[in-house]
Amino acid sequence: MPHWICQTCTIQFPESEAPPPRCPICEDERQYVPARGQAWTTLDRLRGSHTNGWRALEPGLLAVQAMPALGINQRALLVQTPAGNILWDCIALLDAATEAIIGGLGGLAGIAISHPHYYSTMVEWGRAFGVPVWLHAADRQHVTRPDPCLRFWEDERQALLPGITLHRLGGHFAGGTIAHWAAGAGGRGALLSGDILQVLPDGKHLGFMRSYPCLIPLPPAEVRRMAAACGALEFDAIYGAFHEREITTGAKAALARSAKRYCAWVAGMVEP
Repeated sequence: MPHWICQTCTIQFPESEAPPPRCPICEDERQYVPARGQAWTTLDRLRGSHTNGWRALEPGLLAVQAMPALGINQRALLVQTPAGNILWDCIALLDAATEAIIGGLGGLAGIAISHPHYYSTMVEWGRAFGVPVWLHAADRQHVTRPDPCLRFWEDERQALLPGITLHRLGGHFAGGTIAHWAAGAGGRGALLSGDILQVLPDGKHLGFMRSYPCLIPLPPAEVRRMAAACGALEFDAIYGAFHEREITTGAKAALARSAKRYCAWVAGMVEP
């Protein structure tokens, strides 16, 4: 029996003969069910219709993304370190070519995911590479396919490998997570943010939302808290969830500036 995949968010479900009656991720107020209705696919079907493309972002950092676009169309990031490689966030398509490329780069030491919208086929990835998939425990209720490879961490910080640390930032989801990569940006430090911190198209600002497609903002107090938590970290670059959504220098100042701008508008402190 197949493990059905939601075509809108690409989250995977336990095996069954028929597709699930609903996708709870899409029915949540942060996502949406398309007006045309829910549709389903499988990993085998995707392997016949899609491929993964790769892009080098900086030394030790690669992006992998499905082509043509799938679901939310996020990318995953492969961080290479002397202690092993980490896959940050997840995409739906795992095929033989992707396994061979990652195997040739040294395999994986672990997978970490920012929030439930990018859980996707995480169990397939964890099983294929024989590694744990790290999720924040505050989002445990959003897991649709339980598996022993899933590792739920708690509190505010989780070390993965030397130089790579997860931080719970909240905001978009209660367990919303970013990763701090100390060696990123030429040793100045980088954040891998998913869309917990949404890098905007100008490459100079960030956005903060409870729901991006449904345009539900976060309270200013929450954004100030998130910005303060990031301010305690050393970084000069931020890599977001989508193609060409990165700030390669000056990211710490951009985050502070963006949080101030957002809070001023949402609090009504700026005249339209």
